[in-house]
This record gives sequence, structure tokens and C-alpha cells, in this order.
Amino acid sequence: MHYTLHQLQIFLKISQAKSVTKAAEELHLTQPAVSIQLKNFQEQFQIPLTELVGRKIYITDFGKEIAEAAENILNQVYAINYKSSVFSGQLAGRLKISVVSTGKYVMPFFLADFVKQHPGVDLVMDVTNKGSVVGSLENNEVDFALVSIVPHSLHVEKLDLLQNKLYLVGKDPVPQSSGKSTKAIFENLPLIFREKGSGTGQTMKEFIDAHKIPVVKKLELTSNEALKQALMAGMGYSIMPLIGIKNELLSGELKIINVNELPIKTMWSLIWLKGKKHSPVADAYLNYLASEKQNIVQTTFSWYENFAQE
Repeated sequence: MHYTLHQLQIFLKISQAKSVTKAAEELHLTQPAVSIQLKNFQEQFQIPLTELVGRKIYITDFGKEIAEAAENILNQVYAINYKSSVFSGQLAGRLKISVVSTGKYVMPFFLADFVKQHPGVDLVMDVTNKGSVVGSLENNEVDFALVSIVPHSLHVEKLDLLQNKLYLVGKDPVPQSSGKSTKAIFENLPLIFREKGSGTGQTMKEFIDAHKIPVVKKLELTSNEALKQALMAGMGYSIMPLIGIKNELLSGELKIINVNELPIKTMWSLIWLKGKKHSPVADAYLNYLASEKQNIVQTTFSWYENFAQE
């Protein structure tokens, strides 16, 4: 057998994502490249590792054992690399962060320079919905989580990074919205929600409930990008974080609707379990944020902090 570490990494990611497409996205590779490596890897075994039923890929029992072995091998390789870096005086190890989906517009900017300064640090950032983020933190699977609503179910410590501002958004302006009551503005608007478990969806629902706004037509979508596409297609209106719609506002594809009670303001916070013993890498990252957070906000998010609704 002549499989490579690269093939082990690809197969492990496919087994975790249950999808060649998602694995390619997470590994920043093209789908054809991942498919070719999977094919080359599978040809080295007499027993199938995967089964294709319709358009969905399934991992066989044998494949699951190989994936587990691959994970163990890769962990040993990481350990060797870390030890080598430590002995050469470099900060080394893994930094694991779980991020709510809209947080992908925030978190990379608070990570970029830290990762550049410490090449021995491997970053693992999982972008998913709030429910999965809280679950990974609760199970102690990550060092930190980025959320816009701090979960009350867990005892956590936090570091606030950036204010989160949510506005009513749609493709077309609402006629004569100025001066209208909030309830009147929303009247007859088809609303699009994020799925249950989404922090943005929770915030929007709480606002709708608090103002006793009747929902004329409700659609539900499972990603921020899908929601934006639906709004740009004119399918309805939604309450969305400003941070994720900069380009669409500049291009005129989306418009903010004037509502007196908006924006809703929450906070993007990095949280971790209270009492958690941080690794040297996690400790170093917290120290980095303590000294650089304000500079990052001023240099990268000045447009956002100074945004004024017309």
C-alpha cells in the first residue's frame, strides 16, 4: 500500500462531512481533486470504503474503521510536528474554535495575524449553527466559541469582540415606511427566517413576538447565504446582521428598511467554559486578543462601527 497522509486527511474529512463537496470546501480543494484522491485511496483496499446510493455517499463499516485509524495516524503526525516546533522555541499546537454561521464575517479577522505570527499553530474553525456551536462547547470539543447570544445553559466566561447590529432587509423598499408603526411596517410583508437553532433566527423571532407582529407568510432557510439569495430574488424580507450584507448594500441588491425599533444590538462574544484549563496556544490567543482587539476593530470594521442608517 502506498497511501499518503494527504489521502488519509481527505478520506477522514469525507467520512466526517458525509459529502465529497463539503469535504472539498472545508479542505479548500476542488471537488474533482478530492474525488480523484478518494478513488486512488479506495483502490488500495479490496473491501469498499464507501457506497454511493443515488447522489449520497455512505461510509461502510470497514471505511469507518479506516477513518478512525486515519484520525489516530494524523493525530500522531500533528503531535510530532508540535513537539518539533516546541523544541525549536515556537508556539505550537491546535486552536479549535466553533463559530455561528454569520460569525464567519467576523472571526477570521480576529485570527489572521495571530496565525501568521505563529506558523506552528494549526487552526481548526468549524462554522455551523448556534445549536451545534453550543454543543461542541458543552462537550469540551473546542477551545472557544463565537456567538452573538451567550447561552444561559452553560457556565462560561467571555470576551466581547464586536457589536452585532441587525436590520430589516429586503430587495425593495417598503412604501412610506417612515413614520409608520413597527407593526404597520411589517404588515403584509412575507418574512424569511433562519432555521431553529440559529442565533439570528432566535433574535428575529423574539423581536416579532415582542411586537406581536402577525406573520403573513413564513419561509425558513438553513444558511445565511441562502437567505441573502432569497432576499435578492425578492422572495421576502428578513432581519439580518449588518456584518454579512456590506457588498449587497453597496451594490444596491439589498436595502435596509427604516424601523424605529431597529437595529437590534447584541454582541459578538468569544466564550469558553468557566474554569477551563487552556492550552498554551489558547492562552496565547487570549493574550493576543487583549492587546490587539481594539486595533482590529478600528482598522477592519470602521465602516461597520460608523454605519448610519439613512
